[in-house]
Amino acid sequence: MSGRHEINGNAVRTTNGAGPHNIQMFVLAADGTVLHCLPGYWDSQDLIEELSFAQQLNQVWLSSGSLEQKRQTFSRMQLAHIAKHSSAMVARSQMQGFDQQYEARTRLNTSDTILNTALAAQTLQMGGKAPPGAFKTTDVIMHERMAQRPFLPYSQFDVTAYSDYGKKKYDKHEDYRNSRGQVDSSARFAPELGTKEDTRKSAYSADGRIKSVSSYLNRHGIKSFGPAR
Repeated sequence: MSGRHEINGNAVRTTNGAGPHNIQMFVLAADGTVLHCLPGYWDSQDLIEELSFAQQLNQVWLSSGSLEQKRQTFSRMQLAHIAKHSSAMVARSQMQGFDQQYEARTRLNTSDTILNTALAAQTLQMGGKAPPGAFKTTDVIMHERMAQRPFLPYSQFDVTAYSDYGKKKYDKHEDYRNSRGQVDSSARFAPELGTKEDTRKSAYSADGRIKSVSSYLNRHGIKSFGPAR
């Protein structure tokens, strides 16, 4: 489930792999074979790095050899690519705190996102934050999970299981932030995707236009406005 992101709405910077249930970016071979899949949102620099890696995997897929040989190479390359990530990319791939807490609270002993259960459990304490070494970074989670899905047809790729980590709902209310970056109280009435539409009104019409300019400007910190002079 996700908040609805309008095409003319705001954008905020976030960490790699944030919101894996919201979006999955697939890279496919010409025949529909999955070469790579990036769950959630990714920094442009790191996206380019992973797209280049997908090109390498495509060359493997197009090469001669048995399907089993290709799949073994695929898995090896996915795991080996982790070591090639820069320290900056790793820093941009820290799992968000609320996602860490969700993993620790709901599947402390079974989640493949956790490196050390004792350390991860500290997130469940009042005001607890995960110490270093408690959780894997999202770039590692991505490559490890892809290594388990070598050269699968898109129709056989288990998207739900692959992208399942962290909170089920992820929404930073980008379209409901004022000029100071604070979330306006009207965000609680924001429409959502993945749930049945209710009677709450959206600030936007079906074609993406703002219904009420005055309320939109007021929400974004503009208190006085009028015709240009």
